[in-house]
Amino acid sequence: MQPNDGAGTGWWHWRGRLNRRNYAFWGLGLFFFKYNLDRILAGGLFNRPWMPWSYILPVNGATAQWRWPDDRWLAFTLAVTSLPFVTTGVLLTQRRLRDAGWPTWLTLLFFVPFVNLAFFLALCLLPSRIETPTAPPPPIGWWQRMFTFGSATASAAAAVALTVVLAVPLIALSTLVMKSYGWGVFVGVPFFSGFLGAVLHGMAAPRSWGQCCLVALLIVLITAALLVLLAVEGVICVLMAAPLALPLTLLGATAGYGVQHDLWMRRRRAAQLYVSAWALLPLLLAIERQAPFEPARYAVTTSVIIDAPAESVWKHVVTFSELPPPTELFFRSGIAYPIRARIWGSGVGAVRHCEFSTGPFVEPITLWDEPHRLAFDVIAQPPPMRELSPYRALHPPHLDGFFLSRHGQFLLTPLPGGRTRLDGTTWYEQRLWPAAYWRNWSDWLVHAIHRRVLLHIKSETEAASAPRAD
Repeated sequence: MQPNDGAGTGWWHWRGRLNRRNYAFWGLGLFFFKYNLDRILAGGLFNRPWMPWSYILPVNGATAQWRWPDDRWLAFTLAVTSLPFVTTGVLLTQRRLRDAGWPTWLTLLFFVPFVNLAFFLALCLLPSRIETPTAPPPPIGWWQRMFTFGSATASAAAAVALTVVLAVPLIALSTLVMKSYGWGVFVGVPFFSGFLGAVLHGMAAPRSWGQCCLVALLIVLITAALLVLLAVEGVICVLMAAPLALPLTLLGATAGYGVQHDLWMRRRRAAQLYVSAWALLPLLLAIERQAPFEPARYAVTTSVIIDAPAESVWKHVVTFSELPPPTELFFRSGIAYPIRARIWGSGVGAVRHCEFSTGPFVEPITLWDEPHRLAFDVIAQPPPMRELSPYRALHPPHLDGFFLSRHGQFLLTPLPGGRTRLDGTTWYEQRLWPAAYWRNWSDWLVHAIHRRVLLHIKSETEAASAPRAD
């Protein structure tokens, strides 16, 4: 059985048609193959169980058995191996839609969780459309003229402008009004922006894949610049989101490239798609905002070896002097960094203040096991950064409550030769999604903060323990 109902088409082509029997056969076959591949990779390489529902119940390592995978390398591996399956699924879905007589832009539903299951079932049941003589394309109206009055460059400019005018308000609505940093703003908007840009650019005439991707790149760059200039976001957040948004926008442009031929023959559907986006996308963002979810919780541990006994290290752990100014570019650009630590009292119940460049962390002591372990909760914390922006008082919502440090501890382990291993651990919550992507940034920053503190403690302790010259 071949996934080919159209002359001259095969696996890697979006033209042609595919009947419901072949679509169901290849769709189910590819799913079972992909599931077993993921199960083997998760179990064999990462010692993790993987069940069919793991795709829709992500792993949150500390609070539930099944949330998004706690191991970022497992998530990265599964994402990379999914690319050929996603590409094949999109191509087969476009051909099935064409065979059923449905508009091929409905391929977007392939990426909508839960909806895609009903969408797949419908395509497996819909009969093939009976061929009728091809009707000539409708006459060009005012909507199409803006894409045909000039060169391909003028068409691309119009496509970019119309898409950016939609994308920027959507991001502002999600972040500033709904205070939601989820799949909609980081996955849905980038993908749909690339898709819509390619479709609009292809209204005057079919465009090459490279032209569609170039339009998508311009959309990403201009959208990012406007978010900063309009004080919606700062430079740091935009740069952090770029590695996620850019590939998704190009993927959307690839899907738009695949459907542009049908839309070129029936241009009015592109106008309907654009108008519908203004109504439906805000609704989808609002629905996502109301969906219940638990924040992802993680633990980060950083270690250092100190040439001094634990008793000497302990007093520099409890409180330490002011650190020198940071030399790292990311700290100097606005990421919060530790300056000094002070403590009021002694033992359980004492309150430690770890002062950062943006304010103090208030840390009541919950465990005082001198000189082995110091543990504390975090009941108040400052913003995690000062956004880099042309505006002095920019304070986007993600600075409040989207990254929360919950607990911390210092563990001192004696080593041979009078040395000590000092482990610093932070337990934190994160409300940015997809959590597996943003964890890479947050873990890296927490490690950087840990290293700054631990190396300062090491320097202070070893300097105080060094023998004095008479």
